[in-house]
Parts: sequence; structure tokens; C-alpha cells
Amino acid sequence: MANFYSIVLTLVTIAAGLIWLYDAKMKKPGRLATIAKLEEQTSKKLDDEERERVAPQGRVAEFAQSVFPILFIILIVRSFFYEPFRIPSASMMPTMLAGDFVLVEKFSYGVRDPLFRTELFETGTPQRGDVAVFKFPLNPQVDFIKRIVATPGDRIIYRNKTLYLEPACVAESAQCPQLQVIERNVQQQDEVYFSRTTPLQRYSEQLGEIEHEILIDPTVAPRTAYYFQQAGTAADEWIVPEGHYFAMGDNRDNSEDSRYWGFVPYENLVGQATFIWMSLEFKRGADSWVPDWLPDWVPSGVRWHRLGTVE
Repeated sequence: MANFYSIVLTLVTIAAGLIWLYDAKMKKPGRLATIAKLEEQTSKKLDDEERERVAPQGRVAEFAQSVFPILFIILIVRSFFYEPFRIPSASMMPTMLAGDFVLVEKFSYGVRDPLFRTELFETGTPQRGDVAVFKFPLNPQVDFIKRIVATPGDRIIYRNKTLYLEPACVAESAQCPQLQVIERNVQQQDEVYFSRTTPLQRYSEQLGEIEHEILIDPTVAPRTAYYFQQAGTAADEWIVPEGHYFAMGDNRDNSEDSRYWGFVPYENLVGQATFIWMSLEFKRGADSWVPDWLPDWVPSGVRWHRLGTVE
């Protein structure tokens, strides 16, 4: 089922369209007949203002007629093409920061109806390294955004904060891929990120064709005891079932992801994050122009340098 906003938008659009259609088919002919009769009696062609005075359109019908095209365009674009999404937490740092606004390409992973999210036709599947938005499997009313780390059939190990990947064996392949270490390289830090007062270590990592950055907190011990346990595998090992994906946040020690609650079903996918179109800063330093008495949700600035494509 779609989220509350999608349901409301769809129902309001349908209601406005039905009111407009009812007015056009049932009420408008009567108004036109009244105008034609008066013009015949007076032998005078009425202008638009006189027509409106003689046979006015109801306010509700007039409002529905004016807003329906706008609502319809918004519904089509949001349901099948692009949807804005706000980054709510630090789990995807440094790729995305809290306060970033991204465009999600809805047709990347299939086209679905806006109400029941039934797939109408396939368009593609997630690849390793994609930043994807999906319905949280434990609470589908909540949207999550994470990076796809493993696809169906992959074997993945996250041990001592090192990622290992054994890609799925393709049936027609002569030799199956071996378990490989996903190498990470120390990244020069032009900007330092913190977890409370601890500076985070910044690395670059390659998943598929995507090179991206990750953060590691050296003060946090591995949380293996809290990992999602899959039958038949080690505590820090998973084999991705068919029709599912394994997703992780780039801020590895500050992300609630597949390591803790399991796999993302294909039907939960919403789309691929492609572009940061706005980035708002909410922290307030001593030199901030925003008064302290304003609520925390009032932004203190715009991070223009962050606008651009998502990697």
C-alpha cells in the first residue's frame, strides 16, 4: 500500500476530476441553453462577463476545474517519474547529509500504480552501489534510503568493519566468482565529519561500477550480537534470497540497515536517488543569522556546494 500522502493526493485528484466531469456533462449544457435563450431574446451576443452573470458556474465546480489539471500533472510526475525525498538522518553520510533533498527516479525499478503499488511493468532492477529508496520492511509506512550492497544470490560478510562479497554464480558462467574483499582506500578529508566529538575515518569504496565514500567510527566496536541472523550462515554472513536485496548506510557505524533487520524485498523498492536538488543547514553556530528562539526546523542556511548528482 502507498503512503498516506500518495493516497490523499490520488483521492483528491479523482474527486476533483469527477466534480469537473459532472459539471461539464450535467450542468454546463443547461447553462449554455440559458445563455442561448437570452441571446435569442435580446438579439445580442453576450460577452464572458455577462455570460458568467446570467449562468454562473458553481464555486465548487469552478475550483475543481482550475485545480484538477495541476493535481493530475503532480500525481503523474510523482507516481511514475520523480518524487522529492528529504534525508532525515546521518546514516548516509558523507554521500547525503540530514537536510539534503533528493529526487528519486520512480521508474528505475519498475512502474507501479500509486495506490496499491502493484507493478505495472518492469523497467530494471537495482545494481550494486545504487542509492535506493524503499519501504522499510518492518514498517512499510516509513521510507528508508540506503545503498544497495548485494543483489539476489550474493553472499556477503561484514566482519571487523570490512566488507566481503561473493557475487552470485551465473548459470551459464564456466567459473563462479570467488569471495573478494571490497577494498577501501583512505580518503583525503577536505571536510571532517563527527559522531558527537569523535572525528570519523573517511574511505572510498567501489561497489560494482560505483565509487563512493564511507565513514567509520573507530570508537565503536562491531555490533555482531545485534545482527540479523539468517539460518545456515555465520553471525556476520548473509546470502541474499531471490527477489531481495541487502542495503547498508554509508555511515557504517550509524546506520540501521540490512545487517540488523534483514533483506529488502523487490516489491518494497520505491526508486533510485539520482540528484540532490536542495541542501539545508539546520545547525546554528555563534555567527548564525537565525535567532535562538526560532524552532529547530527553521534552516540556518543553504549548502549550495552539495547540489548535484548522487554517487
